[in-house]
Amino acid sequence: MTSNQKAQILEDRLIAFAIRIIKVADNLPKTFSGQHFSKQIVRSGSAPALLYGEARGAQSDKDFRHKSSIALKELRETYINLKIILGAKYLSDHRLKDLIVENNELISIFVATVRSLDKKLNAGRGLADRRA
Repeated sequence: MTSNQKAQILEDRLIAFAIRIIKVADNLPKTFSGQHFSKQIVRSGSAPALLYGEARGAQSDKDFRHKSSIALKELRETYINLKIILGAKYLSDHRLKDLIVENNELISIFVATVRSLDKKLNAGRGLADRRA
């Protein structure tokens, strides 16, 4: 599988994740707290797909790393929002468990991506330092 195919698969997963998050948000109670978490989770849960789309057009590895790290932060925020929604029992456990698993898998992918880019960027910096 080419790197472009892998990137497309990840983008598709992020879009599917965002759609599932929107459906969760639409089913939260219409209370003050339910609406608060609805807005929070739509923002943080859709941001990774948007950021990754932007990252795929990055100008450099440094730019790609920066956008990927922001997507990672949004995924972590979404994870906490899902745990709060689960704890508040706004929705049934079975409805959220698979989404939390997918959230964790996406976090793992972005952690690996950011670490890999850090190594690549630091190796390049070391080479530049040796040339000076």
